[in-house]
Amino acid sequence: MSTAKGYIFAELEVTDQAYFNAEYAPRVAPVLQKYGAKFLIAGGEPDVREGDRNVKRIVFLEFKSAARAREFYESKDYQDVIGYRFESALTHLYILEGAVHGDASVR
Repeated sequence: MSTAKGYIFAELEVTDQAYFNAEYAPRVAPVLQKYGAKFLIAGGEPDVREGDRNVKRIVFLEFKSAARAREFYESKDYQDVIGYRFESALTHLYILEGAVHGDASVR
């Protein structure tokens, strides 16, 4: 069994800040708490040094495992609120498994 943490990394462009803050954020907060998500980054204006991405905001969440991150994303609880994000933001979202003991080998 892997001891690696799991992560959700999202690049967002919030297109309707008022709707995002009023409708999505308060609904997603208890679901994140239920699945043990920890915000590592929730901020705007990333300093993009390479590539041609125009990233407006980054959200980086930590979970006890990648499986738990998937459970969160696929849960009925989250699927019931995800539409509010779709209505108010453009997103690239990734589920990632962390390195174990700093190992950077390619699997």
